[in-house]
Amino acid sequence: MSDKMETKRANSDSDTKILLVTANVGSLFEDHPQRLLTIWLEEFIGNVTKISPRFLALHLQEVGGKTYENSMGNVQEFIRRLCEEMAKTEFIFVRIYMDEDFKSAEHFTALGNIYFGHKDISTLRIWNFLYHCWDDNKLDNDTHIFCGNIETVPTKEKAKFPQHFFPECKWSRKGFMRTRWEINGTAIDLVNIHLFHDASNLAACEDFPSVYCKTRRRALIHTIERFHLDDKNGSVPFFLFGDFNFRCDTAGVVKELTANLTAHRLQSVKNESTKINYRNSDGNNILTVGKKEFSHADHQLKFKELWLKEFDKELAPLTELLVEYPINFIPSYPFEEDPEMPTDYMSTRCPSWCDRILMSPQVKDIIESDEWKYDMIGESVCMGDHKPIYLTLRLKPNKGTYRSCDCSCTHTNANNNNNLTSPIKFKTCPYISKLYNQIITDGKSLSQERKSKDCPLEFPEGHLADYANSASGHDTTNIETGDDETSKKAASNHPSISINLIDSDNIYVCMCTQMCNYDPCNAELEAQTNSAICPMCRNIMKKQPAEHRYSILIPTPKTHKWTRIHQKAMSLIHHILS
Repeated sequence: MSDKMETKRANSDSDTKILLVTANVGSLFEDHPQRLLTIWLEEFIGNVTKISPRFLALHLQEVGGKTYENSMGNVQEFIRRLCEEMAKTEFIFVRIYMDEDFKSAEHFTALGNIYFGHKDISTLRIWNFLYHCWDDNKLDNDTHIFCGNIETVPTKEKAKFPQHFFPECKWSRKGFMRTRWEINGTAIDLVNIHLFHDASNLAACEDFPSVYCKTRRRALIHTIERFHLDDKNGSVPFFLFGDFNFRCDTAGVVKELTANLTAHRLQSVKNESTKINYRNSDGNNILTVGKKEFSHADHQLKFKELWLKEFDKELAPLTELLVEYPINFIPSYPFEEDPEMPTDYMSTRCPSWCDRILMSPQVKDIIESDEWKYDMIGESVCMGDHKPIYLTLRLKPNKGTYRSCDCSCTHTNANNNNNLTSPIKFKTCPYISKLYNQIITDGKSLSQERKSKDCPLEFPEGHLADYANSASGHDTTNIETGDDETSKKAASNHPSISINLIDSDNIYVCMCTQMCNYDPCNAELEAQTNSAICPMCRNIMKKQPAEHRYSILIPTPKTHKWTRIHQKAMSLIHHILS
């Protein structure tokens, strides 16, 4: 027994080798899933065995694919086979979060976070985002698989991005899912993220940054700001890895490839589609660009050359906020999904480094800087249209919780059951760059524009708490319903109309885990949850059950009782008010 204790003590004082992997697996679950699943799992397990990490984090995007209604059964098969293979190793701690509830349009992100902890890890804890403290579960063959609707699982934070971030998409699954871990005394956040894609190559060619690049930056900054200002859970160094959908500067790439070519625009009257063919002096097509076509005469070799990397520019303005190891692998998207063509790119998009592993600048203080590898899994094997990307590094022990700055250091509940705090005091905030603040301002402006279009009531400008009071029924803004003095008096205490739409469309509405069914861990938190402001994200908190979210309420002029009306009547009410 003493030998085992000595081994544990030695492990707690040594670096921990961790493996981070991001993989967009949408194409695995669609046509002939068993064919690609087997190939994918064999390649993935082979790489894990070769690397031999002590902690493994696998972040998946597009779980279930585009036909998720029919493919979720294949997701369960994927999890079963993965766990069976990993059970043959010495990973004894398993946590799996699979967001599969596609019927919940306001919450569904199709993200999957999978974590394996090795038996050699001395201490391993996971954070509870509801109680703002470390979970009490111990590292003893502990396997938890959360699938389906995972909204009430407290050891993860998950949110969809506000819909106005992606105005051209009627319904988006894009969002993030975060977990927090303490590995041998060092705390880190592991965040899975999926950002919006380029809907049209032609639109992307118009300028850089393109309209799609701007929406991705807005969502990315929105996510970072949320973590940065989280005064309840505190801020720790984070790894942000997923499908960022970063694209090369398409306009710059086209200009580079067509320097001596002539453009010929082809317009189809039948389906209103446009293509541009770039031809040489002999009349041969060298490059074709359409809405969903990007084809070069030397397509399979041209985009694997070093010249393309200089057009990978999306992350460049954010290097003060996010850092990345040097990329020495070919673009990870879009590959053919045919097992017979594992190294070929599809002729649909300009090949790009969509799948990335980024981190906050503070990570450098808790890792061994000279031991890392950033690479691709399955370069010569069919892994779907996205190749998984991985990062291995060594995490230093007993570094506690390093803050990024003092903006979120109130930590009313963040240090419960956690006596490891950073000795560093940050005098300046790294999140003060001009671009950062401009994107935040633009995002809030878009949110206000969205509110003004969606809701006939004008909310007062001012502090967020004032907006929350307006939304929670304590606003003094009134709409007169008659000359009766009693009616006017009642109207001063209640809003004349309270409209409750899908909350994820509003940047100021709480998107945290539902809090209506848990017991707070202390009296202070209980008092906070009774207010209109979420104690976790400081946004407006909606506690109504899901079935109430498509209803509206209006008080009758005489009885002042609330009458429920179905959303189908909303257009009529808007007409009357106008």
